[in-house]
Amino acid sequence: MAPPARHNGAVSLPLVRLSSLDPLRGFVAVGRRMSITLAAEELCLTQSAVSRQIHALEQQLGCRLFVRQHRGVAFTPEGERLFRSADSALQQLQDVMGELRRSEERRPVTLTASVGVVGLWLLPRLPALQRLHPQVDLRLSAGNRLADLRADGIDLAMRYCSAADAPADAVHLFGETLAPVLHPRLAQELAHEPGALARMTLLELDDPRPWLQWQSWRAAMPARAGGARTRPTMLRLNQYDQVIHAALAGQGVALGRLELLQPLLASGQLACLPDGVLREAAPRPSPFGYWLLQAEPAPREDVRRVAAWIQAEARASQPGARPGPAAGTSA
Repeated sequence: MAPPARHNGAVSLPLVRLSSLDPLRGFVAVGRRMSITLAAEELCLTQSAVSRQIHALEQQLGCRLFVRQHRGVAFTPEGERLFRSADSALQQLQDVMGELRRSEERRPVTLTASVGVVGLWLLPRLPALQRLHPQVDLRLSAGNRLADLRADGIDLAMRYCSAADAPADAVHLFGETLAPVLHPRLAQELAHEPGALARMTLLELDDPRPWLQWQSWRAAMPARAGGARTRPTMLRLNQYDQVIHAALAGQGVALGRLELLQPLLASGQLACLPDGVLREAAPRPSPFGYWLLQAEPAPREDVRRVAAWIQAEARASQPGARPGPAAGTSA
């Protein structure tokens, strides 16, 4: 049989003879509150159950730990000595086990993107993510400010920039192609009267980047009746999803970022201009594209799942052929 363990010159009790955790937990709960009633409430036990735990511990140690008073209890010298050690030991257990539990709890994957990308590209696709990975909790942060991913607690970011400005570890998702888009009803009108475009409102994002503005397309637009070229009616909005919502409502013609609008074009909610309405009406590439960034080089599994899903959806958003003219227009 192994000799008794010694600690600082004192003989330690063998592990096999240590009290189980329940009596010690009851003892510490009473010692912290100096009340059997309050300890019982904290442990979700009856007062008699806590009293039995204290009595069992006292029998095992062969000494009294508490004396009852008119209101509550008080330590005996032996009880006070045991409490100092037991309270510290259990508090350390509580702290460590709490940290371990929090580290294992499923944390949501935080993904940030611009307001337009969240509203037009991500939200229509989220049901597919939820079907593929129902165990993943996703938190979307929509904003146009460039975030510091680690400092802001963000796992993934979709950013709109040029290849030169993209971080070295960014993953290219897709480029950007621009073409006028509008409500199918307006497209039908233009199919019968191409010159009607001169009377329609042009919806424009209030943004200084020239490829996102109508200025470069105006030379290809038809003149009004009589050949006069007058300044078209403009409606400028400061968020791209607002521009597209106005187009969906039939309020005018928008410059469509086709990769973002693919679900709306495929479902027939938006249409490209019919052939013959504009000279040089082919879709135009922009110098910017969309990139995926992740905060950690070796992220947790849920983050990897969302990143892989975004990349797969990005590949699917680049069909070989652009959406054609609206139904009923010339091919």
